[in-house]
Amino acid sequence: MKMSDVIENVGKGSKIQHGKLNDRVYLMKLDREDIDTIINKIQILTDGFNYSKVICKISRDIAPLFLANDYRIEAYIPDFFNANEDMFFMSKFLSPERLLCNDGKMLAQLSQLLMSDVSNEKNNKKDLTGYSVRKMNDSDADEMAQIYGSVFESYPFPIHDPEYIIKTMNGDVQYFGVEKNGSLVALSSAEIDFENKNAEMTDFATIQSHLGKSLAGLLLRKMEKEMKHQCINTLYTIARLNSIPMNKTFIRNNYNYSGSLINNTNISGEIESMNIYYKHI
Repeated sequence: MKMSDVIENVGKGSKIQHGKLNDRVYLMKLDREDIDTIINKIQILTDGFNYSKVICKISRDIAPLFLANDYRIEAYIPDFFNANEDMFFMSKFLSPERLLCNDGKMLAQLSQLLMSDVSNEKNNKKDLTGYSVRKMNDSDADEMAQIYGSVFESYPFPIHDPEYIIKTMNGDVQYFGVEKNGSLVALSSAEIDFENKNAEMTDFATIQSHLGKSLAGLLLRKMEKEMKHQCINTLYTIARLNSIPMNKTFIRNNYNYSGSLINNTNISGEIESMNIYYKHI
């Protein structure tokens, strides 16, 4: 797996990921004390490393500042912060090539998917005999890293590294896995912002021999129950545009589509566009 980008704390409490793998700066969290300086700090990074995109998670009230600095809204999630303040994914494209979208066929498929009644489809019954879901712990990290490393040629975060998994596990990331015959066959995680009561449902991976069993849906429903027990109000995901099964998983579970991030994330060997889905629980 290719080396992941670095994650750094900046200013009073903001968090940024940047690097050449994704060829971008990602403002993952903006501390309100950094509002006056963050755009300049981002520009220093983009100028210094010649990145081609910036993507930021911004609350509604701060959006005008970014719009005035040539950012655009690519997606949004209503009631994201503490169930009462909207969040925008705001982007700045620093090269015309990065803005060029070659995903026309996939966008057409997504359009058909969103207009169809996927949420009410009768899923074919899957034989899940012998499968069980549980929360992961430190002792699972090596096996988890092996699965992630085998499923993804590249990934925006270093989930192929057991030390990274343990570090995030000891923070605000909760991992879940599906087992069969004592072996892990599928994984996912919930990256939780307890302060703002939201969680990203992410890091879904299923080993090749167990594809087609709807294990991602099984994991998603388990995570939803866990998040509800922990008083999380808003769930969201950043799903690969070209993974129709993953998009179907969220639509079938009543998530709302709210925009696409063009040429945003390096996953499985190349930079791909991503779709945003959210759900209030």
